[in-house]
Amino acid sequence: MAAPMPILAPVTRATRPLQRSILTVLGQGVRFVARDRQTDRQTDCGKRIARRRARNGLPCAVARHWLSSFVLGAVVASALLYYSFLDRHVDGNNMLGFTGREARLAGRVREMEEQNQLLRRQLSISQSHLVAAMRNSNHTPTQYQQTQDHNGRCPNQEADVPKCEVIHVAIVCAGYNSSRSVVTLIKSILFYSKNPLHFHLIADSVAQVILQTLFYTWSVPQAEVSFYLADNVVPDVSWIPNKHYSGVYGLMKLTLPKILPDSLQKAIVLDTDVTFATDIAELWKIFGKLGPKQAIGLVENQSDWYLGKLWKKHRPWPALGRGYNTGVILLQLQHLRELSWGQLWRMIAEKDLITLLATSLADQDIFNAIIKQHPYLVYNLPCQWNVQLSDNTRSELCYTEVTNLKVIHWNSPKKLKVKNKHVEFFRNLYLTFLEYDGNLLRRELFGCNNTKTSVKERELSKLNEEDPCYEFRRARVNSLRTHLYFLDYDYEPSSDGNDITLVAQLSMDRLQMVEALCKHWEGPISLTLYMSDAEAQQFLSYALGSEVLSGRKNIGYHIVYKEGSFYPVNFLRNVGLQQVNTPYVFLTDIDFLPMYGLYPYLKKSIQVLDLDSEKKALVIPAFETQRYRISFPKTKAELLNMLDMGTLFTFRYHVWTKGHAATNFQKWRTATTPYKVQWEPDFEPYIVVRKDIPEYDTRFVGFGWNKVSHIMELEAQGFEFVVLPNGFVIHMPHAPSFDIAKFRSSAQYRKCLKILKNEFITDLSKRYNKQFELETS
Repeated sequence: MAAPMPILAPVTRATRPLQRSILTVLGQGVRFVARDRQTDRQTDCGKRIARRRARNGLPCAVARHWLSSFVLGAVVASALLYYSFLDRHVDGNNMLGFTGREARLAGRVREMEEQNQLLRRQLSISQSHLVAAMRNSNHTPTQYQQTQDHNGRCPNQEADVPKCEVIHVAIVCAGYNSSRSVVTLIKSILFYSKNPLHFHLIADSVAQVILQTLFYTWSVPQAEVSFYLADNVVPDVSWIPNKHYSGVYGLMKLTLPKILPDSLQKAIVLDTDVTFATDIAELWKIFGKLGPKQAIGLVENQSDWYLGKLWKKHRPWPALGRGYNTGVILLQLQHLRELSWGQLWRMIAEKDLITLLATSLADQDIFNAIIKQHPYLVYNLPCQWNVQLSDNTRSELCYTEVTNLKVIHWNSPKKLKVKNKHVEFFRNLYLTFLEYDGNLLRRELFGCNNTKTSVKERELSKLNEEDPCYEFRRARVNSLRTHLYFLDYDYEPSSDGNDITLVAQLSMDRLQMVEALCKHWEGPISLTLYMSDAEAQQFLSYALGSEVLSGRKNIGYHIVYKEGSFYPVNFLRNVGLQQVNTPYVFLTDIDFLPMYGLYPYLKKSIQVLDLDSEKKALVIPAFETQRYRISFPKTKAELLNMLDMGTLFTFRYHVWTKGHAATNFQKWRTATTPYKVQWEPDFEPYIVVRKDIPEYDTRFVGFGWNKVSHIMELEAQGFEFVVLPNGFVIHMPHAPSFDIAKFRSSAQYRKCLKILKNEFITDLSKRYNKQFELETS
């Protein structure tokens, strides 16, 4: 019985060239076929072959597969011919050791190689002609093309989020610092988003006040905001010992299925220290990939924390593999409720706390312990959805492989100062949104039946754009984005009931006055700053770097972001006035420095003059110097001496005498007790009053009549004006403001101001049934 033919025949000296030639053809054929099939198996739904077939239609596809079959058949035939001649003897007379038949076969194989190459070139040319012809004709879509939707997607590709589908985002935010950082996160989301958004903010009482005001004044059409008081669920997690710097609020995400409404079935949960670099809808549509049992979508932790190798005797909480980071979470809320989530996490936490005693990474430790016991709950998100920049991170393993980063997570206590070789790139991305003008994010989403009209829009619709004073009237109804308590604030009024807050407003060019003011006034201050987003960050750096300012927690800094061409002076004053938590206010301007000891002197005067039961306004006489550096008078006697020497003057004595003439400076020089003065037209003193006085009229913007109108309304209400004999403020010199320059140079500006004055006087007379003289000149 003959021995079976080997699968690979032995290579002899005679057969080696022929076999090498055959294998060359075989390799080319296999590579050609493999390349054709590999193109069909592209991971992104065969995008390239889909585009090619969509252009060329069915004929090109058939031509390619016909060519593949031809080449493969030729290779097989060549192999059979080769093996059929292997049992022949080698002709010793042949120069290459071939038999005559082998030599002829080798020639045939070479001819076949050449024919294959020629055929491939001809088919390539034909294919190019066919593509050009189909591009130039209005051909009917092929059957393959008809299986794709109008966006060119393959049937099994995940669908895009519908244009008007609302994306729900849940964020835990507590305290002053988090209220700042969450704004940058929200800016990055709004910048890329094309869908309506609903933010669910779990906030403490401090953050709720700040963020409610911010979102109300921001008026972003495509964003809705709901607040949930964190204090309601603090008892659910406060029993857990936690070493993390976030405190009890770092555990709050465990309570989301409970605190969020039952009607909300899923939400994206974010830490405040993440920054988006793409449309959040891309993350939202991943919900469609979660299996029936998967309820939590997370990115794997990018540090070795849960491996327990960071230091000796490091005992992390149990985790699956490297564990997961909870800075970005897809949460199937309804599924978790069905699993009795509250009972599940509590039981696992109690068990692990017996041996581990406390959490180190807050809710993240407990989430990982749950996943360790119930791994079916987790869906692994791609790493680019949470690129973690902590001290021990190995995130470069993610972003060296993934070029399209989605979310940056500053999950180190050092935040922007974290050590990372690529930190400058990430920091620039963060700073882009930190300093981005939030007013530019008020984009309308057309076609989503968003019919709600804001108060601002209704007021603007009443204005006549042909009115020469239209810009003044528009400035009055502008909704100016306002961030209250930009820095930490911690002050409780004194128990004597006579406490008083200094209220002032400023722009960036007066920032240097804040330190000097703090040295002269030790009491609480409410400052409103009119700044751009970028300037607000400069102020933050300045305040945190100042020994004087960083040591004061009784100053409320409120940022009103720039918008429009006028300085909204009375709007700024009202913001500062609204945030006062003492019974009395001292209404002044940032350019004035109070005398040393004015704060205790005013508290004592309030008590003596019984401001609580009577309508009184205490007048503090105002003076000015034209020198940038003076020896500030410590007493009234020193001030009078400087007044006599010409170092000081009564405020605006040579420019606007009527503004302070009613104070009666001549009488003040010798006064030892408070004295009453009568109101006069254009009187605008700096006063101490109860905080429940009328607000400033916001029709007055820029320069002119902004304080005068307020004092006039106090007169209409029947207030008495009482001058204090031993108190004073001094105006420090500065460059003229842009608004006063416009007032001096523009006749139309002055004309509009006169119109606004008379309108105010008319309204005031009607409101209080008291006649004031209109300006006619």
